[in-house]
Amino acid sequence: MQRRTTRTVQVGSVAIGSGHPIAVQSMLCAAPADIDANIAQAKALKEAGCDIVRLAIPTMEDIRLISAIKNEVELPLVADIQFDYRLAIAAAEAGIDKIRINPGNIGGRDRIRAVVNACRERDIPIRIGVNSGSLEKELLQKYGRPTAEALVQSALGQIRLLEDEHFTDYLVAIKSSDAATTMEANRLLAQQTDCPLHLGVTEAGTERMGLIKSSAAIGGLLCLGIGDTIRVSLTADPVREVFAARDLLAAIGLQQDRVRFVSCPTCGRCKVDLFRVAEDAEQALANVNKNIKVAIMGCAVNGPGEAADADIGIAGGDGEFLLFAKGKPLYKVSPEGVTAALMEEIEKL
Repeated sequence: MQRRTTRTVQVGSVAIGSGHPIAVQSMLCAAPADIDANIAQAKALKEAGCDIVRLAIPTMEDIRLISAIKNEVELPLVADIQFDYRLAIAAAEAGIDKIRINPGNIGGRDRIRAVVNACRERDIPIRIGVNSGSLEKELLQKYGRPTAEALVQSALGQIRLLEDEHFTDYLVAIKSSDAATTMEANRLLAQQTDCPLHLGVTEAGTERMGLIKSSAAIGGLLCLGIGDTIRVSLTADPVREVFAARDLLAAIGLQQDRVRFVSCPTCGRCKVDLFRVAEDAEQALANVNKNIKVAIMGCAVNGPGEAADADIGIAGGDGEFLLFAKGKPLYKVSPEGVTAALMEEIEKL
C-alpha cells in the first residue's frame, strides 16, 4: 500500500513519518510515585517490542521518573502533560524525548511560547493531542457534539498556535472513543497537513472491545496509507497493547518480522481438533520473527489449495494432518506431533 507522504519527526532514537516503519507506542500505568514499578513496566514493554513509551507527569515531583527510567531502559519517553506548562518545561529540561500537550489548554501565548522554546532548544518534538472528551466549548456549541469536523477544526487551531511560533517539529493525534469518528477525523486531517499522525481510539474499552474498535479504526486508516505511529489503547496490561499493535501491523502486512498466521473456522468436513491445534500453533509462533505465512486448515478443501500461498501449513485429514509448503504436500503427521513438526519445518525456512 502507498503511505501518505509526511515529514519526519525524531523521537529519541525513533524516526516517525512515511519514510520509516510504523512505530508502536504504549503508556505506563503504574503510580508515578512507584519508580520501581514504572521501571519494571518500561522494561516489559521494551521486551514486548514497544518502540516509544508515554508516561503521565501529573506533578512536579513526578519529573524524577524521566531520569529514573532513562537510566534503566533505552526507550524513547513521552511526557503526557495536562494544563500546567511548567511541567512541560521541566520535562524538557529533564531530558524527555517528546512532549504531549494540548497547546490550547496550557494558558496564553506566553506560556505556549515558553514550552515551544524549551523544546526547540533541545530538539524535542511536540505531540498535539486532540480528544473528543476535551473539545473546546465553542466547537461543541457549533457542531453540537464531537464530530470528525469539530475534531479537525480543533487540531488545525492547535497547529496554528505552534506554527505562529515558527515551530514545525510536531505530530498530531486525533482520537475519539468512536471508531468511525476517529477514522473520518484522521482522514480529513491527512488531507490538510503533512505532519505525521499518531493513531488510536481513546477509551476503547477492555481487551475484547478495545481490540475490535482499534482494529476497525487504526487498521482501516493504515490500509488507506494514513498513520505513522499507533497505540492500541486497552483497559489491560500495557504489554497486551503492544502485542495487539504488532499483530495488527502484521495482519495488514506492515510488520515485516512477524508471522502472518491464518486458520480456517472449521465446518462439518473437519475431522480433527483444529481449535486446539490452532491455539497451540499460535502460541508456539508468538516469538518467531520471520516474514512468513503459516496456515492452519481443517480439511483438504481449505488446505493446500485455498492456502497455496502459505510458506508452510497443515491441513486436517481423518484423524491426522498433512504438512504442506506453497501448496505442495510434504508428509502426514499425527495430531499429537503436528505442532512440533510444523515448528521443525519453520526452522528450516
